[in-house]
Amino acid sequence: MSNTSAQAIQGKAGSGVEIDDWRPEDNAFWEGTGKRIANRNLWISIPSLLCGFAVWLMWGILTVQMQNLGFPFDQKQLFTLAAIAGLSGATLRIPATFFIRIAGGRNSIFLTTALLMLPALLTGLALQDKATPLWVFQLCALLSGIGGGNFACSMSNISGFFPKRLQGTALGLNAGLGNFGVTTMQILIPLVMTAGVFGALAGEPMTLVKDSGWILGKIKAGTPTFIQNGGFVWLLALVPLAFFGFLGMNNLKVVSPNVGSTAGAFAKIIWLYLIGLVVAGLGLYLYLPQPFGLGLLNMWLAMPLIIVATLLVMKLFAFGEMRANLDRQFKIFNNKHTWSMTALYIVTFGSFIGFSNAVPLSINVIFGVQHIADPVTGVWAHTLKNPNAPSALTYAWIGPFVGALIRPVGGWISDKVGGAIVTQVISLVMVGASAGAGYVMLQAYHSATPEQYFAVFMGLFILLFAASGIGNGSTFRTVGVIFDREQAGPVLGWTSAIAAYGSFIAPVVIGDQIKAGTPEMAMYGFAAFYAVCLVINWWFYLRKNAYIKNP
Repeated sequence: MSNTSAQAIQGKAGSGVEIDDWRPEDNAFWEGTGKRIANRNLWISIPSLLCGFAVWLMWGILTVQMQNLGFPFDQKQLFTLAAIAGLSGATLRIPATFFIRIAGGRNSIFLTTALLMLPALLTGLALQDKATPLWVFQLCALLSGIGGGNFACSMSNISGFFPKRLQGTALGLNAGLGNFGVTTMQILIPLVMTAGVFGALAGEPMTLVKDSGWILGKIKAGTPTFIQNGGFVWLLALVPLAFFGFLGMNNLKVVSPNVGSTAGAFAKIIWLYLIGLVVAGLGLYLYLPQPFGLGLLNMWLAMPLIIVATLLVMKLFAFGEMRANLDRQFKIFNNKHTWSMTALYIVTFGSFIGFSNAVPLSINVIFGVQHIADPVTGVWAHTLKNPNAPSALTYAWIGPFVGALIRPVGGWISDKVGGAIVTQVISLVMVGASAGAGYVMLQAYHSATPEQYFAVFMGLFILLFAASGIGNGSTFRTVGVIFDREQAGPVLGWTSAIAAYGSFIAPVVIGDQIKAGTPEMAMYGFAAFYAVCLVINWWFYLRKNAYIKNP
């Protein structure tokens, strides 16, 4: 056995070395040393991923507060920031899918965590001055997509450490607790804005020109607010996490056979992320309406073009051993199970991240006003403020919290009974809950007192979040059963990349249908998609002569 293997098996805490000998399916090896090493990598990975989600999605809170502070941008301009971050994060998951194979787990998690400091720092600096031009914030939002991209390499990395029988639990913990970045961000950013926690280093406060709030109540207009802390606060976690990642994580030779030097591994990661950022930026320029872009493409054309362009440009500009490794990993696209699992992962994670962005919009628009029909013409008016409106900031965090909390449970159940059967059950639940939510939205949108439907609305969306969270664990388990160790990681990364576009699709679809006066049609459409995926899951993994019986 090599010296490197000996070090690994001795289990020196924080050794951070490459491991040559890794046999998690061997019970003696696993119980003797493998479990401890795998768990150490997992528990460094989880908070790093949590910060990634927080930095990626922080614009949902920051733009609301920018408006409350009187930044000189209209709603359409502020919307571009969330759109840019969402699309960038999903696109960067495509190159991040392949990081572990070509650069190693330790190198990838360290560097991608450290890179989050860039959007966190630049956003904090930009928010110190209302005169900062819009393009600077758009650049910050584009870079925030690094946090979204990190999920793909994080999941790919953790899948290599654990035996197949524990894939659902391990990946469920990594993704589920990592997803708490959404709730953490929604709670922490409004809190740190209330005080000068960084002293003179963070600059002077601004004064609210409109009432603001957080999950426990309102913040009155005229209150001094340190909005820049919403960016700076993540540095407090990212600096030590990068340190622990570099010293405490490992590269697995069996997963990453040709990593090369650490500097070379970093160069590969930075190069591929730059490719993703450039393609995402160009795609956004073609998609966004004037004056922010050319407005030449609609959403359904822009996204597939960006996905295909990212893959082609990666292939074209890869070099040396990186090209050979990418060619090897691109073989996942020849496997029909890659595409079936992509659809099933859209059901779960795509729904989770999409509804996380869409529910606040739905609460504000559907329950925030009274909906009154003219008795003569029958034309509906949706402009009168509802004095009994529920606050989106008070309730919107509950669904993502439940979905993230229950993810590890879904993985644990799937390890016990099988991933596909759990996916089948939650898909059926989501068909019913989505259709039910659509019907409730229809009733509320045609009521002068929509708040009477709010409890049922929230209950159905909490059920959707819970089902999508459980389903995340079940799909992780199924991927671990279907694919070998070399392909499981890239497949997890790829499926998560495509599903991440839900962060952009769901708010746009629901928003467009609300604008058309038919919000229920969005949810009916989602229910139809879930029903199709119910059939896909049964056909591939549950029927009598299924391609791969699971169970």
